[in-house]
Amino acid sequence: MKIEDSVKAKLVDILGDRFSVNPSMIQQHARGEGHLPEAPPDAVGFPISTAEVSAVLKVCSAAGIPVIPWGAGTSLEGNVSALHGGLCVDLSKMNEIHAVNAADLDATVGPGVTRKQLNTYLRDTGLFFPVDPGADATIGGMAATRASGTNAVRYGNMKANVLALEVVLPSGDIIRTGSRARKSAAGYDLTSLFVGSEGTLGLITEVTLKLYGLPETIASGVSHFPTVEAAVSLVTEAVQLGMPLARVEFLDEQTMVAVNRFSKLDLPVAPTLFFEFHGSPVSVADQIEQVSGLIASHSGAPLLSSTDIEERNRLWHARHEAHYALLAMRPNSRVYGTDACVPISKLAECIRSTREDLERVPFFVSVIGHVGDGNFHLGMVIDPDDHAEFELAEEIHDRLIERTLRLGGTCSGEHGIGYGKTKYMQWEHGDALGTMVTLKRAFDPGNIMNPGKLLP
Repeated sequence: MKIEDSVKAKLVDILGDRFSVNPSMIQQHARGEGHLPEAPPDAVGFPISTAEVSAVLKVCSAAGIPVIPWGAGTSLEGNVSALHGGLCVDLSKMNEIHAVNAADLDATVGPGVTRKQLNTYLRDTGLFFPVDPGADATIGGMAATRASGTNAVRYGNMKANVLALEVVLPSGDIIRTGSRARKSAAGYDLTSLFVGSEGTLGLITEVTLKLYGLPETIASGVSHFPTVEAAVSLVTEAVQLGMPLARVEFLDEQTMVAVNRFSKLDLPVAPTLFFEFHGSPVSVADQIEQVSGLIASHSGAPLLSSTDIEERNRLWHARHEAHYALLAMRPNSRVYGTDACVPISKLAECIRSTREDLERVPFFVSVIGHVGDGNFHLGMVIDPDDHAEFELAEEIHDRLIERTLRLGGTCSGEHGIGYGKTKYMQWEHGDALGTMVTLKRAFDPGNIMNPGKLLP
């Protein structure tokens, strides 16, 4: 929907030169990092306060202008695409850390604060924020998409780590949800409703987060296995035994080829697990001993562990760069990426069946995942201009989600829905989807908030 000149004038009155219709700026906000086509907004605005966000939403609501929230642009399912044009509200300038309450282990931050920025700020307090989706995403974006990541097996995802929110509703009204208390029995849990709503109900302008003490000792480890089933079944057994793994990541052979080449590692090309252990020196040593025993029982190579910070960072940097490693395997490609999450006991079966679907595909494919909580990712490196490749990737995607739901899982453990996965919402939720639509209409009767996302 095009923005009329009279509406643009009102937005300029609010934002000044932080309102832009510059084509290059618009192009920068046309897509995330996924495989879906570009969909540019008509304008981009950069508010610096909750009051400005409120004023902007009042103008857009009155004029029926779509509003698309933007954090760092690292989403993978078209979450930030402006399907109907409108105004992209880039919250990256709202990047102040408002308060750190070390005694209560919490912090309140603006939505544009990134996870790396927050942890750098916290470094001297002995605290850290553990949710780590890989990309240096904004905290607001992570809350909006219910982000997860490599540490989720121990510390949980954003749902478990957001205490309270400040949200601007489509009407421009400002509400606060939750408090700094660690639990509450007072009323509807609106915080959880907005966490994962992907900007379809309102714009998050402040987040209060749980913090954790930095572990006394951190050790990383790596081991490779003769089969995918051996690696995944080890993780399943470790979780069932209650081993306090901080991180455990699975990378299949194809992923190891890409990661070795891109990050200049020299690890065996085999199904591989990356581990991280947190605790006291004694407890970390005990964890390593227990995991080493499990590895041996699953025919894995001896665990190579280290407490050296450079070695640890090198290993996890390579894991976080896996998306770009896949792109480097095929010039001018896009990664058709997706994720799924199943109960931990069904993980080996789901990955095995998925890999059978991939045996004869003509493009490079990677399977990688946060297997400690049953979540894994499929990365299909396709030619974006080859319709046949895209159709095949779609078919494999459909089969993956059908299998995942049959095994009691969900169509997305952390990517969110955007518009890339909307068709699976009916498959997964059935009649409950109607209740979600009712909520959307109640909060956003004009359907201006990120329209076309999350709900089909």
